[in-house]
Amino acid sequence: MTQTVPESTSSTGTAERTAEQTVAAAVGFLRREQHAGGWWKGELATNVTMDAEDLLLRHFLGILTPQVAEESARWIRSQQRADGTWATFPGGPADLSTTVEAWVALRLAGDPADAPWLSTAAEYVRGHGGLEATRVFTRIWLAMVGQWSWDELPNLPPELVFLPSWFPLNVYDFACWARQTIVPLTVVGTLRPARSLPFDVRELRTGKAPAKTRAPWTWDGLFQNLDTALHTYAKLPFNPVRKVALKQAAEWILARQEADGSWGGIQPPWVYSILALHLLGYPLDHPALKAGLAGLEGFIIREKTDQGWVRRLEACQSPVWDTALAMTALLDAGVSPGDETLVRAADWVLGEEIRVPGDWTVRRPTLAPGGFAFEFANDGYPDTDDTAEVVLALRRMGKPDHLRLRGAVDRSVAWLEGMQSSDGGWGAFDADNTRELATKLPFCDFGAVIDPPSADVTAHVVEMLAAEGKTEAPECRRGVRWMLANQEPDGSWFGRWGANYVYGTGAVVPALVAAGIPAGDKRIRRAVRWLADHQNTDGGWGEDLRSYDDPAWAGRGDSTPSQTAWALLALLAAGQRESEVVTRGVAWLCERQRADGGWDEDKHTGTGFPGDFYLAYHLYRVVFPLSALGRYVRGGS
Repeated sequence: MTQTVPESTSSTGTAERTAEQTVAAAVGFLRREQHAGGWWKGELATNVTMDAEDLLLRHFLGILTPQVAEESARWIRSQQRADGTWATFPGGPADLSTTVEAWVALRLAGDPADAPWLSTAAEYVRGHGGLEATRVFTRIWLAMVGQWSWDELPNLPPELVFLPSWFPLNVYDFACWARQTIVPLTVVGTLRPARSLPFDVRELRTGKAPAKTRAPWTWDGLFQNLDTALHTYAKLPFNPVRKVALKQAAEWILARQEADGSWGGIQPPWVYSILALHLLGYPLDHPALKAGLAGLEGFIIREKTDQGWVRRLEACQSPVWDTALAMTALLDAGVSPGDETLVRAADWVLGEEIRVPGDWTVRRPTLAPGGFAFEFANDGYPDTDDTAEVVLALRRMGKPDHLRLRGAVDRSVAWLEGMQSSDGGWGAFDADNTRELATKLPFCDFGAVIDPPSADVTAHVVEMLAAEGKTEAPECRRGVRWMLANQEPDGSWFGRWGANYVYGTGAVVPALVAAGIPAGDKRIRRAVRWLADHQNTDGGWGEDLRSYDDPAWAGRGDSTPSQTAWALLALLAAGQRESEVVTRGVAWLCERQRADGGWDEDKHTGTGFPGDFYLAYHLYRVVFPLSALGRYVRGGS
């Protein structure tokens, strides 16, 4: 069902609050935000590529309505900046591909090419390389609507589905989000559709010639030559192997559709799977496509603004993650495990346990199923990060139904231990998904395509193992060694799924201390020093997402509630409760709490793909400050 939210309002409390009062107000806010079913889910905001591609999808399928076009266009226009461009995160630099997709979507919605906002955008596009410089995904969409040649795109053969898991560049060498996108794209790229737009995009071109072929002994040159060979192979007049490959690709796609109609619970594989099946002849009323399109409606948010109703699409939804973090925050704040709010949440979470195998079994075929996913329905892809956070929350509950709860925790712990990669760390969805050859493909110019271990995920799993009394278990010790080996020279840790070094450091320090590393250890002291050195003059912490591309931004940026809380969680774990640094950070959170108990946060602090795609978790601004302040008030770490 489409979500409808009222016109947004915000008010900041005028009275100065103590830390205890701040905690109490935030607890009240979270109680009110809980869904009747027991879960929490904040909006997961991204950028306008979601909305632009949604309009292009609906145009391609012939189901775009004037209302959808108008409301989506109104949202896209509202996100344009003064210079005529669109960015991938608020305050970030202009992004060429995002600007191109937004321009095309607004033209599709009826905006004239000479409208001032589109003329300015077109001028920027031409001045920064034009369509020729956009990412592959953007040019695939342009090819599907007849505005780009399929011959000028990397060839993705559907025969990839035949490759065994040990063979280089098989689909399981890619991260789960990438493989679920690549398989349907092999179908789309093979069938090469072109359903024209009622306009053309020539004003966005520069006419620049394509890049020359690289030297054949380089990776770029090798794959360019391979791509040339694949294009030649694709043009064979008789190719029975390809027919079988397309059929198997369709079966692979259908086998991975989730109960809510999605694929992977995220926009890219969902959209491309719908397109692939449709191009293979599945009608829109086929159960798979009907469910897929209906499921997308549940990711739509409609909001009334001064300009009228706007419509935007969430790229993903995070109810399990949000609920686990909310439970931990309430427990940190001193709410009793027997409180009705927490009991309802625990009951809902237990119902989300995954007991069926998924793609992760390719690398771990004998491991028993277990764990939790991020979304409402993503049984094929439980992830280690969510599972660790769910266990950290559930194990503090105990009641009611202790046996049911303990069974889920034990199965999750066993699954997490089995999902450890051979180097001692944990990736998010797969074990040992580290083959970097996959990143060399010409297709892979946008987003992470493999899922190697990261400091933040490894930290959450290690913290969970320590809480379960497994500090001396080999899995925990290897995880600790992995984190220590991956500390940055300045004392911080890289954050894969949150922005960035503040997030990584905020996760690792509590995990190391929980696993037995003394707070006085030189590695912990270096991390504390880094956090203290990067505290803003206002007392908070912030880190601009540009730190993923430019190290000069590491630990630098406007203060935000979530990032301030991450820093405080690390400092409290390191025994810094009485320090001036912590006192100022706590004061920053207390002073900026809204009258309703929440906080405002206009920055994206979540990470989808470092350097390319970012997220704003609307509950981060509440759950992390509540955890940090709750631990501060209660004297814990």
